[in-house]
Amino acid sequence: MKRTPLLNRHLSKLVASLGHMDEIVIADAGLPVPPNVRVIDLAVSPGIPSFFDVFDALSRELIVEKAIFAEEAGPELVTRIEVKLAHWEAETGKPIEQVRVLHDDFKARSQQARAVVRTGEVTPYANIILVSSVPF
Repeated sequence: MKRTPLLNRHLSKLVASLGHMDEIVIADAGLPVPPNVRVIDLAVSPGIPSFFDVFDALSRELIVEKAIFAEEAGPELVTRIEVKLAHWEAETGKPIEQVRVLHDDFKARSQQARAVVRTGEVTPYANIILVSSVPF
């Protein structure tokens, strides 16, 4: 049995398979997923699991160098993302570049993701692309 808190076998397998610069998306319930991108669908009902439930679980397993999210995201969502990213940086000792893009550009970029992790989140623009890094 794993020692780390991430229990979902599909997410664990995804994280273990990532190489440097691979991208994954944590998505709200409504983000359109490109047909060629794998979906790990965790959504149960509105809000379950939340965007931040999945974000927090992945932050304990993954090293990232860049986080990309929508310009259109509301100020409360942006602040919460920025705080979580700052904590992630402190825990890993690795800086995380933050990039804001238009939502249409975000959707276009998601076509190159290794996977989209769909949550039950219903907050508008609660989506993030995480670009993997290395632990050294």
